[in-house]
Amino acid sequence: MHGLMMDMPLLITSIIQHAERVNGDQEIVSVTRDNPRHRYTYREAFVRTRQLANAMGPWGLQRGDRIGTLAWNDYRHLETYYASACSGFVCHTINPRLFPEQLVYIINHAEDRYVFIDPDFVPLAEKLAPECPGVEGWVVLTNAEHMPQTTLPNAICYETLIHGASSDFEWPELDERDACALCYTSGTTGNPKGVLYSHRSTMLHAYATMMPDAMGLSASDVVLPIVPMFHVNAWGNPYSCPMAGSKLVFPGNKMGDGETLSALIKEEQVTMSAGVPTVWLALLAHLKATGKQVESLKRIVVGGAACPLAIAEEFDRYGVVTRVGWGMTEMSPLGSINASDSERGRFSEEEYRKRRLKAGRAIFGVEMKIVGDDGEELPWDGKAYGSLKVRGPWICSGYYKRDADGAHAEAGWFETGDVATIDPDGYMAITDRTKDVIKSGGEWISSIELENVAMSHPKVAEAAVIGHYHPKWSERPLLIVVRKGDGQDLSAAEMLAWFEGKVATWWKPDAVEFVDELPHGATGKIHKVSLREQFKDYSFPGQ
Repeated sequence: MHGLMMDMPLLITSIIQHAERVNGDQEIVSVTRDNPRHRYTYREAFVRTRQLANAMGPWGLQRGDRIGTLAWNDYRHLETYYASACSGFVCHTINPRLFPEQLVYIINHAEDRYVFIDPDFVPLAEKLAPECPGVEGWVVLTNAEHMPQTTLPNAICYETLIHGASSDFEWPELDERDACALCYTSGTTGNPKGVLYSHRSTMLHAYATMMPDAMGLSASDVVLPIVPMFHVNAWGNPYSCPMAGSKLVFPGNKMGDGETLSALIKEEQVTMSAGVPTVWLALLAHLKATGKQVESLKRIVVGGAACPLAIAEEFDRYGVVTRVGWGMTEMSPLGSINASDSERGRFSEEEYRKRRLKAGRAIFGVEMKIVGDDGEELPWDGKAYGSLKVRGPWICSGYYKRDADGAHAEAGWFETGDVATIDPDGYMAITDRTKDVIKSGGEWISSIELENVAMSHPKVAEAAVIGHYHPKWSERPLLIVVRKGDGQDLSAAEMLAWFEGKVATWWKPDAVEFVDELPHGATGKIHKVSLREQFKDYSFPGQ
């Protein structure tokens, strides 16, 4: 017997309809190159979205065709998200921080027919265009006054494109399993892999991110998505915020500028934000240097890379709750979130320091397990280390235009490539990437835990740990440190002594090397492949 419920498809189009009718007066604020503080409402945004949908009509696009974007977080990018996906096309967000040869591969592999680009990326697009013959037009996200001179073939000004287009548009009836968005991984080896999201998966993911123990979004929130819209759809904020009715504040190309972020938080009364550790370090450095406060900011979500304890504890002093999130491009991306702040009273200060940096509990809709080398599931005892596998309705079942792969070797599960533990309370902790794990004398050492300890030193700006060859132990940890500006007197002996009593004695790094900067990948994560190459001829003291 089936229930007598209406069978309504889960479509992104419904977000437009809901936001216009229920949250139409809520604001969207953007920093753009042609306007340092553009401001309009959800209602006005979706009027322009329908104009864009009409303007794309003569292009002869077919259902499922890909529309590329190479753009910052701003209102025009948001309009492109919805106009393309709700018209039955696929919005393919492209990460401009990838290498040019990767960008060419991605655009051609996706078979993008048009690419919408921020003016900042016009020079980059001009270099890519000759190698991307399938692109029929490049739409520059600006107005006629600020339209740059360009050699791009069929360069189109965005505002000119939509000017005069009708705002009456009948969105097509779509299947909720139709593809709506495409995002490529930023893997360090091989070509990037495409993850193809559906309307259904995107809607379910947006619902989940809004839950109280996740991002906890409501109509009273003012949200600053610092995580890029070109990286896993800004962790779903462009969908969940209109659903909740939250005010949106987009930082444009200033997402890494502490002064601009501070001003946006203060002037727009931002209550919640999400970003990678590097942007929080920039904001905290600005606040410390200027003595400014962020009174309106209530909570932040930190993801994309391990969150140093120093970030969380520094935000404590500003009265801001820090939540660690974990996920992957293949997971839309949110898989777990650490809301231990809501139960802080259960723990001693030392216990809480350890717990708060874990990746947290799986959000409803994500099932996870850890398995040993034999493929058997390991216990949730907080001690057993294993390969982390996940499954759920917004987790990819395969990669776009690729044959079966090892990550999907076990039917119905996705192998994340992370090594993790899960404690009896369900808190998962990433201890390493499978490819980064350090095995010393047959025992595992967590590079992430060592990095967290190093980052808690007041003179350390950034730190990374890699496993390096050792004739006796096979591998031993090598610590690589960037000193803070006022910590140039930090010595190797002082740094290594910092680990005393904080980790097992045999976990302590065998040596520390100081560098001016660490290499970072396209999403802000430390690029350990580059570090291993840089230190491939290194010898530990005494070898």
